[in-house]
Amino acid sequence: MASRLLLLAALLLAGAVCAAPDGPSGAPGRVARVSLGSAEASPRVYLDGRRLMVRREQGEWIALAGIPLSAKARSTLPVEIDYGGGRREVRKLPVTAWKYRTQRLSVPADQAELPAEQFARYQEQRVHFAQVLSTFTEAGPADLGLLQPVPGHRSGSFGLRRIINGMPRTPHGGLDIAAPEGTPVAAAAAGRVLDVGEYLFLGRTIVLDHGQGLLTLYAHLSAVDTAAGETVAAGATIGKVGATGRATGPHLHFSVYLNATSVDPAIFLPSEAK
Repeated sequence: MASRLLLLAALLLAGAVCAAPDGPSGAPGRVARVSLGSAEASPRVYLDGRRLMVRREQGEWIALAGIPLSAKARSTLPVEIDYGGGRREVRKLPVTAWKYRTQRLSVPADQAELPAEQFARYQEQRVHFAQVLSTFTEAGPADLGLLQPVPGHRSGSFGLRRIINGMPRTPHGGLDIAAPEGTPVAAAAAGRVLDVGEYLFLGRTIVLDHGQGLLTLYAHLSAVDTAAGETVAAGATIGKVGATGRATGPHLHFSVYLNATSVDPAIFLPSEAK
């Protein structure tokens, strides 16, 4: 218990909460704000068929939309708003440009491709993972600020676009935090343990549900100290840093999801000390 309190205190001292969505437009991997007015009841809002988080701010309803990394700049995304009583509206959400780094790598073919005997397992895991990410719990978080799960330097790797042996790969949907093997990993916010699993690429992984489509993911763990269905407090130890799955060394891969879309965790984390 004492070690958990010390870890929580260290994380809270890391800086001020950054949680600052972009505004009425959104860039890939960022969070857009959609103003919904001051209706008495909370509207239901959807993007690409997925429910969006809706919060009350200064007497007005605001929807927060995670913008997919695959969204094209200068395009628009349809946001469907259901105010109730038969009143509906569709708005066009502009997508703005955002610059992410590109990394080109040349590696042996057997390291670049998934072995044929693992492909069926990968497909099963992909379907399961998509179901996990689609979770939407009506009760939302008290606030949007998250604790950094482990002390350490953030790589700034979110959105990194890797080109391996000339072939573009899926952009990196999280940030990596450097930490020694066995470092305790803390829950970034209070929530329910939604999924615990061993994935081919992510290794030992925990997903927490914080409500209204806000999920956090902790991957490459060496150990898991919780179980699916448990409720955890902010700062509680849920696992330990490792290098399981496809990892070149010990670190924590940390992802944040809104409406089943990976968004830059730095939006919600304390400012990193310089």
